[in-house]
Amino acid sequence: MRRLKPALIALAVAMMAAPAMAQVPRAADGKPDLSGFWTQASLTPLIRSPANKSLVVSEEEAKRIAAAVPMAGVTEEGFKGATYSDPNKGPPPKGAKDFGVQGYDSFWMDPGARLAQVKGEWRTSYVVEPASGQLPYLDPAGQAKKRALRSERYETGNAAYEGPEATNIAERCLIGFANAAGPGMLSGLYNSNYQMVQTADHMLILAEMAHDARVIPIFASAEKARASYRPDAIKPWFGDTVAWWEGDTFVMESTNINPLQVEAQSSFPISEKAIVTERLTRTGEKDIHYEFTVNDPETYTQPWKAELSFYPSPGWYEYACHEGNYGMHGILAGAREKERRAAVNTKSSKAKGGQ
Repeated sequence: MRRLKPALIALAVAMMAAPAMAQVPRAADGKPDLSGFWTQASLTPLIRSPANKSLVVSEEEAKRIAAAVPMAGVTEEGFKGATYSDPNKGPPPKGAKDFGVQGYDSFWMDPGARLAQVKGEWRTSYVVEPASGQLPYLDPAGQAKKRALRSERYETGNAAYEGPEATNIAERCLIGFANAAGPGMLSGLYNSNYQMVQTADHMLILAEMAHDARVIPIFASAEKARASYRPDAIKPWFGDTVAWWEGDTFVMESTNINPLQVEAQSSFPISEKAIVTERLTRTGEKDIHYEFTVNDPETYTQPWKAELSFYPSPGWYEYACHEGNYGMHGILAGAREKERRAAVNTKSSKAKGGQ
């Protein structure tokens, strides 16, 4: 039997690979085209629940886990068993302490109906390194204390509200919550849609959540990109991000994330010295593999990595962020009333003590 020449073997391999390569849409410059509307909504959390021992589960197990998520009764069939506010119920009576008032009901929630499917696998956490699916905190007790303090200040409504700056930056509609725009783009309770617009020298990633926009310059190499960082004193929302292509993978690197975002709004704690590296690889007509790595020696014992997938979305709705805009007068008026009552009580106590 005559042996095929190496050139013929290479041609045959290329011909067999051609159909798979053709499935990835490409831009005019030959790079994979990431443009379009995408979503990464899923019920998979960033870190793995102790109830789930492995990263990858079967489809049957994935359905069982999704059905048990206490998230508005979401199932594959939709909002089965969901409850909604009664529009005819009317306002709570004056002085009522328990009228079932809530910020969001099931109508507003759209977290997805299944676990994330990444590389064809059903995943129980976005974190893949460490293998435990947990964040490798340098000081777990300290981070727990910080999270408790942040929850007490922002999530339970116990902030002093001396002025507008005391409210959460997402409540003021400055940026969205859930780390939607990143760096480290994560899904949330709703609005987990994105529009990507790609040119030869820039990438726009527009998050539906609060319409957060990242306009990212693209450079010829990692070296040129890193040499183009702005001065350290400039700390924009979502970080100072530069990008380059590594083959068919679009790489973004972010530093100098705004301290307010780091302290009060990030879905995972990082220091101002953190470097977040994101990678987007289009693997087909209907999938973009996305991963990000957090390198922050001040917060973690090692770099950690998360993986998820973006899928096509039919589009998005206009996000109307309003609470901290139209509600600011009421928020601050309530704080002033609380201070007034405290002053009256203090004055009354002093008067009684002087009798």
